[in-house]
Amino acid sequence: QVQLVDSGGGSVRAGGSLRLSCAASVYAMNRGFVAWFRQAPGKEREAVAAVYPSGNTFYGNSARGRFTISRDIAVNTVHLQMNSLKVEDTGMYYCTTRDGRYGGTWSVADGNNIWGQGTQVTVSS
Repeated sequence: QVQLVDSGGGSVRAGGSLRLSCAASVYAMNRGFVAWFRQAPGKEREAVAAVYPSGNTFYGNSARGRFTISRDIAVNTVHLQMNSLKVEDTGMYYCTTRDGRYGGTWSVADGNNIWGQGTQVTVSS
């Protein structure tokens, strides 16, 4: 059974950094992408970044140039290093995965996605 456990959120001032972690099962790491989405109050869910079993990484427009997604295969964990944080980065961040047999692009979640419990990121000015 695939399980994801998100951690690493917190409160930081604008310009600061946070590192989120997603502990995933070996199955999830090898069968499909692992991605981060976020959702701010009153806003739609937004795709942030993804890493595939090949090691290829992809970023949403808001993350590109500031965030880095990476894998630590030894401990089945995906990290999201977030630098130069802005107030608008505030939200609940969720780790997600989807088995590659279902196809589709990482940035569009569907009913086959499995989600972590989320971790709150708050950036103050």
